[in-house]
Amino acid sequence: MKIALVTGSCGLIGSETCKRLHAEGYAIVGVDNDMRRYFFGDEASTAKTEVELRKKLQIYTHEDVDIRDWDAVNQLFKKFGFAVGVVIHTAAQPSHDWAAKEPRTDFAVNAIGTMNLLEATRLHAPEATFIFTSTNKVYGDTPNRLPLIEKKTRWEIDEKHPFFERGIDESMSIDATKHSIFGASKVAADVMVQEYGRYFGMNTGVFRGGCLTGPAHAGAELHGFLAYLMKCTVTGKPYNVFGYKGKQVRDNIHSADLVDAFVHFIKAPRPGEVYNIGGSRHSNCSMLEAINLCQEISGKKLEWTYKEDNRIGDHIWWVSDVAKFQSHYPNWKYQYDLRGILKEIHQACVG
Repeated sequence: MKIALVTGSCGLIGSETCKRLHAEGYAIVGVDNDMRRYFFGDEASTAKTEVELRKKLQIYTHEDVDIRDWDAVNQLFKKFGFAVGVVIHTAAQPSHDWAAKEPRTDFAVNAIGTMNLLEATRLHAPEATFIFTSTNKVYGDTPNRLPLIEKKTRWEIDEKHPFFERGIDESMSIDATKHSIFGASKVAADVMVQEYGRYFGMNTGVFRGGCLTGPAHAGAELHGFLAYLMKCTVTGKPYNVFGYKGKQVRDNIHSADLVDAFVHFIKAPRPGEVYNIGGSRHSNCSMLEAINLCQEISGKKLEWTYKEDNRIGDHIWWVSDVAKFQSHYPNWKYQYDLRGILKEIHQACVG
């Protein structure tokens, strides 16, 4: 039986990946040391998810390994060796704001950790498919230079622009832009994953995500937009909206739809390939629109405050063009739209 080694196994995407690949017949090795608790506090801890995975998955091994530690990562891959058929790397420091507080930690987790995993895979499981969850933040604030028009509840791109119909594709440059410290560390990792595919011929794939979400998301103020928004709506906790009049647009993809894309790639990998992946025109909203939808679904009013200063490197408008991925994997289709995503998150919040 082949092994799927999943980093960040107790996070949103990691846990969804563990469940799906276990169902696909893989033995799962989950790698997670609950750094999310360090980043965002006890409310964001993934400890409960570890317990759930141990209980629900018949063939699940948990490894409390820090991916910054080369010796520990190398020993882990030595232990499982060529039995590793898939590496799904979802472990990360995921916040703009947090990265600015501890840039060295952010870079060590996002860039050095990724390098350690790539090299260990090359040395001990070179035939494995390696998937990296990158981010649209590798494009920095370049999307903010698009011709945007202010509407009643959102910013929208000019209808005459090529990105209007489908969203932003992979042709956008990642150069000459302000990335944020977080975005820069993810760029380093993103490019290295590509290089291991192109230079060493490994089966690596980069998925540059929009807002990745779902009911398993341990949302916190600094990360986890929809999950934290619904949590605040349900519990009555105040919520802060930062900049752009609350009209900034995000596309949102359910974790199950993203992991389904991973499965398609695993079955027919394309070395060194890069994909923008998100909710696209199928599933997107502004902050104001998301607030209204959360209130509608929950039947409760959100107490929120507007703060004029936007987050550094934040996007005014982001909608992913997923046409490239769909052209390579035409059988992949969305199972969730925005309302369906929020209904599941609401159900998770109310228990």
